[in-house]
Amino acid sequence: MEWESDERELKAAGAEPLPDGRSGLRIHGWEIESRKRSILTSLQLQQWEEELQTSHLPEMVFGDNSLVLKHVNTGTKIHFNALDAVVGWKHEALPPVEVPAAAKWKFRSKPLQQVVLDYDYTFTTPYNGSETVERNAECVRGLLNESSCSLHWEDCIDKIDLVALASKEPILFYDEIILYEDELADNGISLLTVKVRVMPSGWFLLLRFWLRVDGVLMRLRDTRLHCLFEGHMKSVILRESCWREATFQALSSGEVIHLLLL
Repeated sequence: MEWESDERELKAAGAEPLPDGRSGLRIHGWEIESRKRSILTSLQLQQWEEELQTSHLPEMVFGDNSLVLKHVNTGTKIHFNALDAVVGWKHEALPPVEVPAAAKWKFRSKPLQQVVLDYDYTFTTPYNGSETVERNAECVRGLLNESSCSLHWEDCIDKIDLVALASKEPILFYDEIILYEDELADNGISLLTVKVRVMPSGWFLLLRFWLRVDGVLMRLRDTRLHCLFEGHMKSVILRESCWREATFQALSSGEVIHLLLL
């Protein structure tokens, strides 16, 4: 179901929908847009395999899906897409989860060939978003790194106030975008999604990689970003990441008390 905004709430917050039928809005110097399309075709998958130099991709890749948050005055763009996430998976190259049936799951289309399972078939990715700055935009001191004209993140003691985010505030825009998914031949799930919520006070998003290998392993990798609106020329963005995993054996024995930070 597509999100339907309230015109009165948008006007009161100083926001407006994006033109030309695009999904998203403009607010306090930000352009926030979500795009949702069909999964890649066979030809597109082949092109991706050639570009990434791999013969392995998730079963369902939404290559044209994306979430883009652009700060207009600085040209700063934070965006989320499947291609960069798969690049992260390939570079990290985790060892495959040891499951006897795994080879059968991923090579069922070539049953007569000898299988060597030498890659991470769960498509676990360290991806926490992509960042670019348009060339015609000035690098703003304190927000961008002057030497590279790219985003510069600094460690800080501030934390995202999840309690405050749970307060009753009008939601001006909301969307959830799937980047890729693999059901591990009905033996679990590997899923990468990004959700965004825009309020009068700021925007919040959650990028989540979720893995469940039935009877074996659960894995969660979350990245949260929160931006409070402080004017058209200044925005403070907090970013937090959380990586957790546990075996089913550890969960059933009570060794792991807290697995997921939801």
